[in-house]
Amino acid sequence: MGKENKKQASIVRKMMIALIGGLVVGIGFLLLRENVLSESAWNWVNWLLFVDITTEASGIGLFYIAGQIFMRGLQMAIVPLVLVSLSLAMCSISNSTKLGRIAGRSLLGFFGFYVCGAALACVIASAVKNLGFFNVTLPSDGVAEAATIDAFNPLAVVVNAFTSNIVSACSTNNSILAVVVIAIILGLCLNQMGEKGKPLKDVLETLSDIINMWLTFLINKIGPVAIFCLISRTFAIYGVEYLAPVAAYVVAAMLTLFLLVVTLYPLGIWLTTRLNPLQFLKKIAKVGVFGFSTNSSAACLPLNTRTCIDELGCSEEITSFVLPTGMTINMNGTTVMHMFAVTFIATAAGLDVTPANMAVMAFLSICAAAGTPAIPIAGTTMIFTVLSGMGWTTELCLIGYSLVVAINRPVEMALLPLNVIGDAAVNVIVNAKEKALDLKKYNS
Repeated sequence: MGKENKKQASIVRKMMIALIGGLVVGIGFLLLRENVLSESAWNWVNWLLFVDITTEASGIGLFYIAGQIFMRGLQMAIVPLVLVSLSLAMCSISNSTKLGRIAGRSLLGFFGFYVCGAALACVIASAVKNLGFFNVTLPSDGVAEAATIDAFNPLAVVVNAFTSNIVSACSTNNSILAVVVIAIILGLCLNQMGEKGKPLKDVLETLSDIINMWLTFLINKIGPVAIFCLISRTFAIYGVEYLAPVAAYVVAAMLTLFLLVVTLYPLGIWLTTRLNPLQFLKKIAKVGVFGFSTNSSAACLPLNTRTCIDELGCSEEITSFVLPTGMTINMNGTTVMHMFAVTFIATAAGLDVTPANMAVMAFLSICAAAGTPAIPIAGTTMIFTVLSGMGWTTELCLIGYSLVVAINRPVEMALLPLNVIGDAAVNVIVNAKEKALDLKKYNS
């Protein structure tokens, strides 16, 4: 465990060095462009390092190439990641009819907290956006590009979620909702088939391991270099006007995550069980702190289990089902982060985020979060799933996404307590409803 923590610390250190280095180099180039270099000299630097080689402009664009390899490597994994992870999440519910009622109550609890978290995040993210903290001065050509995105009726999302061609839906990142529906259907069918579906489930688990290995390699080995190039290029070309909105996103998201931890779950426990929510908060606080420190739901599972059984009075049988299931599909903090991140990215790209857009974003976020695997910055990677589902994949959206990828580590750490404490809250509620909760232990 110590070796794993050192490895994670090393990755975080590399990411932070890349971020700071990218800021320094990017702002350095910005100052050179504005104050030192002539137009012809800057054109040569741009030709060598920053030019977008996919446009009509000629050049080498070394930083652009490095950033695009990383971004496209992430995008390549989106469809298989959603399909495999969400299918396996549906499989993990249980094959036992004995736990059917417990499974239903658990899923209802997770979904209820998902909806409440997403709704509150929508309100706060919308308020921050309306106050102008996410506004960025964009180049005129970028604004023109953003304006070409077609308007759509949100109700069409429901129809488009059910594809007539599985292969077609899985061949593009622009049909993520359809992939989500396919994954849910596949997972539920495998769940019902039991042992007959085990060969395909084994294949999906192997595919999941392959995808996780690829993303871990991509993020750990290529990520720091790519983040350095992405941030350097962004600031060199577009300037420091991006820094304040990114800081506003990080602060707003982290404060909202903390607020939900101390209000949403205690209130949910009180409303559904009439138990004292302060007892829950006092005993579960250490699990939240451990989650923030390790940034891993899996690492928190043993401590969360012992706290629920020994201190909160939950039964071992129900806890052994609810907590592992929650670790797999309950990523409420990820949904809250998605609402802020996508609102920031879209606003920075010049798009108008309406209440109807936010409702669709919330649905996509919940689906994406439920299928988020336990890999480094998995929630950040899944932001692109929501952007794709909304059709917000312009160049400016990708620039905003690259900024979030680079700066999102503190938010990733802050969302973990919301996830693991949410698992415990649902566990307490289910135990109380099943009359399996030891009230003496809970109130001690």
